[in-house]
Amino acid sequence: MTDPIIAVLAFDGISPFHLSVPCLVFGEDRTSLGLPRFDFRICVIKAGPVHTEAGLTVAAPHGLEGLDGADIVIIPSWHHLDAPPPPPLVEALRQAHRRGALIVGLCLGTFAIAATGLLSGRRAATHWAYSERLQKLHPDIAVDPTVLYVDNGDVVTSAGVAAGLDCCLHIVRARYGAEAALRLARQIVLSPHRQGGQAQFIEHPVAKSAAADRFTQALDAVRATLGETHSLDRVAEAAGLTRRTFTRRFQKSIGTSFGEWLTSQRIELAQRLLEATEKSMDMVAFEVGFGSATSLRQHFSARLKTSPAQYRREFSRRTDQDQHMAHAASV
Repeated sequence: MTDPIIAVLAFDGISPFHLSVPCLVFGEDRTSLGLPRFDFRICVIKAGPVHTEAGLTVAAPHGLEGLDGADIVIIPSWHHLDAPPPPPLVEALRQAHRRGALIVGLCLGTFAIAATGLLSGRRAATHWAYSERLQKLHPDIAVDPTVLYVDNGDVVTSAGVAAGLDCCLHIVRARYGAEAALRLARQIVLSPHRQGGQAQFIEHPVAKSAAADRFTQALDAVRATLGETHSLDRVAEAAGLTRRTFTRRFQKSIGTSFGEWLTSQRIELAQRLLEATEKSMDMVAFEVGFGSATSLRQHFSARLKTSPAQYRREFSRRTDQDQHMAHAASV
């Protein structure tokens, strides 16, 4: 098996931070975390040095031919938002998409992908401050200015700055499993899972207080006992808050509702159990708090567009491939 190819497009004037996001997730050796060794490529329209907006110069050994055979193509940002990208880039992205590559636009990178027509009639995300501009340029796209990222299956787009990390971690989780994504998140000190539908605007407490500590402790207690029943009223009481105050604080702190968050936590635990154990579907459902295999299947279908059994088979297939690759590399 060949290493998965991750092609990242750079250009003169790119922000070093935006370029570093896919580098952090895919550009380092993460095989110890259960991820494959990636063939990571920094590409430009024409091979040569890239001058960033911070004054740094980055060597980019690949031109657009670096997209050939890529499994994932990432546009981490973009410039000249009102001007169409060069035709060779548009054609290279379309060709990569036709070949089956996942096309990813982080932050303003969505503008470049929008120009290819790949988002026509579909939802997309970008930095909230530029959402209106994107919508005016491409009225055929349903631009959502409130979410962190949008996954259309073959094309993924994200909001700005840190949302790009959330998006890349989401791709790791979808392709290589929840456990590997969790290990990676721990290593780079990132929240293990922020839903794509979570709001871009999240208020964080600026100072610790007894109430904030109890709020955090209440959520930690829920995470540690997902198999149990957790009503909103009971968790609010554990946090020392009224139901109304807890709901308002949860929305501001987490960016979604308590019910949505709880379901996501249970699905993520179910993913890890399906990956790492041979427990029956009923047992997995019981341990994560869904109660029955039927309920587990319903939630998987709604959130992940697959069944628990198919997810387990897919992860087993990936594990076999990774073991084959590791064996081939050692001989």
